[in-house]
Order: sequence, then structure tokens, then C-alpha cells
Amino acid sequence: MESIKINTTQNVALSYTAAGVGPRILAALLDGIFVWAYTCIMFLIFSLAIRKDFYSGNYEKHETYNQVMIGLIILCLLPAGLYHLLCETFLNGQSFGKKILKIKVVKLDGTQPNFGSYLVRSMFRLIDRPMIALITVAVTSKSQRFGDMVAGTTVILLNKPISIKDTILHQQKPDYKIVYPQVAFMSDTEVNTIREVLDFSLRQNQPQHLSLLSDKIKSKYGISSTQKNEEFLNTLLMDYTNYQFEK
Repeated sequence: MESIKINTTQNVALSYTAAGVGPRILAALLDGIFVWAYTCIMFLIFSLAIRKDFYSGNYEKHETYNQVMIGLIILCLLPAGLYHLLCETFLNGQSFGKKILKIKVVKLDGTQPNFGSYLVRSMFRLIDRPMIALITVAVTSKSQRFGDMVAGTTVILLNKPISIKDTILHQQKPDYKIVYPQVAFMSDTEVNTIREVLDFSLRQNQPQHLSLLSDKIKSKYGISSTQKNEEFLNTLLMDYTNYQFEK
């Protein structure tokens, strides 16, 4: 498996394992099954809803009604055609197949992929036919298909599942006192980087990233702290959470 280094916005380099050909093929097969099943269910539902004279086979008697039904089925089939774009946009870089295989779309510049990135990846599926995508993922250094190259993304392996709770905010504590008021000057991107570096460093047992990030933040915001790196970064996350709720 290829190792990919991604620099965060705080210039901390994180190493991820690229999702190779195998996981991406399996995820694509699962996604294909989901799309096929959804399409079949929609066709079944609307085929039962279409009205006709069963003796003559004549649809004209219910023509207006059937036209509405046909329009509805076309509308309901749109999610199937936009499956990857919708999933990656609303599921944080994952389709249902990717979630099962524990892989995820990420940006190589360390920023969060946006709708534009997912749109480019989806559009290039017209070019990235299965065999072409298989070859490009296998031979490129960052395991990218053409859509990834243009969008500046790749797909990585995750060591744990992503849940809706994986946000930049911690749970708010009542009567909490902010320790570092400098969090008022931090951006969501910076705080998200702190969360990602904490998660990565603890999961991969690489505490040097915590030290590097802590030193950069202390220097940038003029913070003096005697807390250990992990405790310091967690305190910043808790401070930022409560600051956001207090605004």
C-alpha cells in the first residue's frame, strides 16, 4: 500500500495509507449494487402505480395520470444518477460502499474537500471507466484516477469508522470557564486541523505531531501553557466549543 503525506493548514505532515485498487473496486461494486437495488425498487413501485386497461392494453384512458407518474419516476431516479456526488457531499467524502470498506476521499493539500471537488470527481466518471480507473489508480504514486488528479484528491484507508459525531466541536460543559481566550481568533479550519492531528497522532501513536502543532499554535497566538501537548490541544477544542456557544 502506498503511503501518502498530506500537509495540514498548520504545516503538519500526516501520513495516510492510500486505498489501493482492491478496496476501491469492492466499494464501487457495493455502490453499484445499492444503485441497482434502488432503481429496481423505484421501477417496481411506479410500474404498479401506472394505470391501464388490462384487457385492451390501452393507456389513453389514464393518460394524464400516467404522465404524472412517469415524471415522478424520472425525478425519483435522479438520486441514482447523482449517487456519488450526493453521497460524498453529505457523507463527508464517503459513499455507502466507501463507508463499509472504511475508505474516504481527502484533498492532497490538507483542506476539506468541498462540493466543487466532489463535482469534478463525479463528472470525470464519464472518462474514468472501470479499466481506465483501475490502471491509473494502480500506476499513479498517490493512487489517483483522472477525476482525483483534476480535483486534487485521493482516497485513503481509515483505521476507524467515521460518524456524525466527528465534528470540530466537543460536547459543551455547563459553567465551563475558557482557559485560552485566544480561541476567539481561531478559524474553523484551524480547529478542525487540531482535531484531525489529535485523532491521527493518538491512533497512529505518533506524539511528535502533537508537539509540533502545539508549538506552532503557541507561537502564532502568543499562548503560554504548562499543559502537556495532548491536554493543551484538547483544552483548545473545549475552549473553542464553549466560545462558539457563548457568542
